[in-house]
Amino acid sequence: MSADRPVGGDGPEGGRGTGRTMTVAASVLDQAATSLTNILVLVIAARLSTAAGFAAFSMVYLTFTVLLGLNMAYVGQVVVLERGDPAALAGACRSAVAFTACASCTAAVPLVAGGVLVGGRLGDAFAALGVVLPFTLVQDGLRYAFSALRRPQRALVADTVRLMCVVPALLLQPSDASPGRLVAAWGLSALPALLLGLALLRPFVTGAAVRLRRYLRRGHLGMRFVVEFAVGNASSQLAVLGLGVFADPLAVGALRGSTTLFGPLNVLFNSVNAFGPPVLGRLGGRRATVRAAAGLGAVLAVLGLGWAGVLAALPAHVGRRLLGDTWHSAAALLPAAGSQYAVMGLGTCALVTLRVLKPRATLSVQVVFSLVAVVLMLGGYRLGGAPGAAWGLAAGSALKAVAAWLRVQRSTADARTPAAPGVSASAQPGPDAAS
Repeated sequence: MSADRPVGGDGPEGGRGTGRTMTVAASVLDQAATSLTNILVLVIAARLSTAAGFAAFSMVYLTFTVLLGLNMAYVGQVVVLERGDPAALAGACRSAVAFTACASCTAAVPLVAGGVLVGGRLGDAFAALGVVLPFTLVQDGLRYAFSALRRPQRALVADTVRLMCVVPALLLQPSDASPGRLVAAWGLSALPALLLGLALLRPFVTGAAVRLRRYLRRGHLGMRFVVEFAVGNASSQLAVLGLGVFADPLAVGALRGSTTLFGPLNVLFNSVNAFGPPVLGRLGGRRATVRAAAGLGAVLAVLGLGWAGVLAALPAHVGRRLLGDTWHSAAALLPAAGSQYAVMGLGTCALVTLRVLKPRATLSVQVVFSLVAVVLMLGGYRLGGAPGAAWGLAAGSALKAVAAWLRVQRSTADARTPAAPGVSASAQPGPDAAS
């Protein structure tokens, strides 16, 4: 029996229910596999590098993370919303993969050229990123095509192969390997997973039309998602990258090292973002939705503080086995990073609640407080170096969480406000009204 078909159950309803459960389970496992890949890449790179070498690798990997997020926003989040007949869906998936390939090749040119012009260890690493960028971006982009086709099991298989290839590829590199060599090994190890993913996708898209112009049309939905990503995630990532370029590269290595240790919590946050809205939306009422989200946020906050406590208790020799020479600087940031992840748990649940109750309210919160976090990070760095930058990010996340929960409270209060005399309830703004 095919793994892509619903199995089990006593009839059609049971089969569909079991199939949905398997789909959700495969999606969660796929997120876990990709998160584990990112964690192990950074951990192994830190162990093989000097503190300066890992700082350079982190800057390159951070650049890739931004490009990956932009592609996810502009292409991935759009293709997963596709609906329609199988032929149209197949065409959308094939077009998404083709556009990702073209866009990644275009982005690779300035990376290679800039790396060659800059030269040195950092320049070589950026040039290596340009060479491997098409392989890595397309391989990751296949996940969204499989998601749109409701075949996350196939994405899980490909991403598991990616994990199984990248770990030995990096472990085979010599100690004190250059950042460029590590980037090349990491990127080229994506080839087996890429080829497998394309083979698994082929039966669903063979013969489908490729339409690249749909991504270049004015009003493309991906532009909105890019704006949300830019203000919500990319702004702080680019600020950290700028910190490394114009101030202290070692600060980037310390910040990346400390956040890498909190990778398991990222799996939980990603799962909440992916599956929280539909689950909360089925609870029936605003009050029940808010209570459930608040309870989940409290659990995530406790887990964040608890994980920070576990990491802080690690003996120094264990920490050095995890992050090599970067451990000393990263360990100094653990209190700030733990605090940030605790408030991020609360903020994530608040934003998910807003997406259920008042979807248009999230963008303003993201725009304002993501920029505030950048300002606080840069101000913190000026006052206290890398620890100050980490505490600035934590303060920004705390302010965003407070603002999001205040917006949730206001939305709930507005919904309870009775209509003015002479105004029917149906004439009042609903939960989707613009704020």
